[in-house]
Amino acid sequence: MSWAGRPAPTTQQTKRLTNYMTTYILRPARESESTVIKDLIHLTGINPMGLDWKRFIVAVNAQDQVIGIGQLKPHGADAEILELASIAVFPEYQGQGVARAIIEQLLKDGPRPLYLMCESSLGLLYEKFGFRAISYDEMPRYFQRMSKLAGLVMTLARREERLLVMKLQ
Repeated sequence: MSWAGRPAPTTQQTKRLTNYMTTYILRPARESESTVIKDLIHLTGINPMGLDWKRFIVAVNAQDQVIGIGQLKPHGADAEILELASIAVFPEYQGQGVARAIIEQLLKDGPRPLYLMCESSLGLLYEKFGFRAISYDEMPRYFQRMSKLAGLVMTLARREERLLVMKLQ
């Protein structure tokens, strides 16, 4: 298994994390968890495109049940552009640092530059990890197209949120 062509962590490299409510570990996703990954993506309303279980890491609880997910998603003909994507945690585990641990794990070995798309209200969260919002002209083509599409959708839905594209050097 690998994340965008990089070796997946070994069992010895998985991270055990404990907080006041939940003990969990981070590890590469298994094929048998692909349905849970898709279900969580749909539950949270995240873009359901490009969900290859081989690119995901998962946070699992003591019963080995998936409680959170994240991936580095490749874009472009040669997958030269990588996106931090599909960060999601089941509602009953939110607010316990699961998403933060997933993000930190993906960033630890992830190549640079790394991009992400999020609602503008989440920009401050990702700034804590070193991401910065970029202008339309700085965006790779894929993100320019997504930005235009999201702008139209947000306008039609009369939402005050906008799509933010961010970059980590």
